[in-house]
Amino acid sequence: LIPEIGDLKMVTIRENRYPFLHKIGKWNRDREKTGDTLVEKCCHFFDLFRLITGQEAVLPKVRALAQRGLNYLDEPREFETPIIDSAYVTLPFRSPKGCKWSSTIGCLELCMFSEGSRHQEEIIVTGTKGRLEAYLPENKVYFFERPCRQKWNDRSVPPPKDSIRQHVFDCSNVREIHSIENEIPTHGGYHYSSTAIEWYHLLKEMQQYRECGTFNPHVSLEDGLRAVELGIEATSKLVNDLEEDDE
Repeated sequence: LIPEIGDLKMVTIRENRYPFLHKIGKWNRDREKTGDTLVEKCCHFFDLFRLITGQEAVLPKVRALAQRGLNYLDEPREFETPIIDSAYVTLPFRSPKGCKWSSTIGCLELCMFSEGSRHQEEIIVTGTKGRLEAYLPENKVYFFERPCRQKWNDRSVPPPKDSIRQHVFDCSNVREIHSIENEIPTHGGYHYSSTAIEWYHLLKEMQQYRECGTFNPHVSLEDGLRAVELGIEATSKLVNDLEEDDE
């Protein structure tokens, strides 16, 4: 669907969720072990930014704001510095030639004290011809097509409602969406069956390697490194967020 929205210009990924669940040794809340939330958790979102745009972010221009110490206040404090509980990260991507003032931009919004939100995860992709909106756990993708000049001739007023075409795609059927022939779990669990899908594709590639000697994983080691690199870069921009404001 992405080619249908024209030149891609904006990508927003938003996660509104509950705090980190309790893990063994609370490792997921230890900055020394995880690199902090923007690395350990949000590297998956940075990977999505790269996948959706097909571009690399300009690392020196990545910017971030974050808040800490908002969760677990009813528990004994075990770490000197609490992990990031919420953040905004903006990412400019490398602009193609001729797009000096209109290169693709991205924004990540994370809030880990927002239980009960209508959507836990949202991905919004906007191009010159339209917009895609994907929501979990709704499991639907909405496609909005911008009106042409013929349908919206009078630009002194907002576009007529019937001038904006809308399509809704139900993505609840995992096997159909991912062209999986065998039985696979439904959109259940904390990750909506994504782990099962990853294992399916990995095992399929391993089988192909045994039979043909070729191995072409959907996600490469380079993809993983670039995603973590973005998380580290965003976190490094917060180096002063622990200091008290002098004013």
